[in-house]
Amino acid sequence: MPRPKKKKIDINHDSVVSLLQEIYNECVEQRSTALRIQNKMIALMKEATDMTLIGPVLKEQQKIIDSAIDKKLQLSKVLSTMLQKNNSSEGTVSVLDGDIRDTINQLLDKKVDE
Repeated sequence: MPRPKKKKIDINHDSVVSLLQEIYNECVEQRSTALRIQNKMIALMKEATDMTLIGPVLKEQQKIIDSAIDKKLQLSKVLSTMLQKNNSSEGTVSVLDGDIRDTINQLLDKKVDE
């Protein structure tokens, strides 16, 4: 039985943190897997002729790595935009409170550490 589709998206502290964490975790997993495959392929290379066989695999893994980095950059741009809009809107209820900002900073710090 298929999972029912969400009809309403609630934007609150927990949902934003959960979504950001999920995006970040998927990017890290994709990058790690691609690097592991790439390193295994390089280790299997014995002769120069092996490069013709391994080359396309390495190229595809590099695309995945670049894509994961690009997703992280897009995530940070979205977060930056959200923070700027939040700071510029006065007299309205804050969407991103201090806890979310701290969590975002932790996510970005993890990215820098890798």
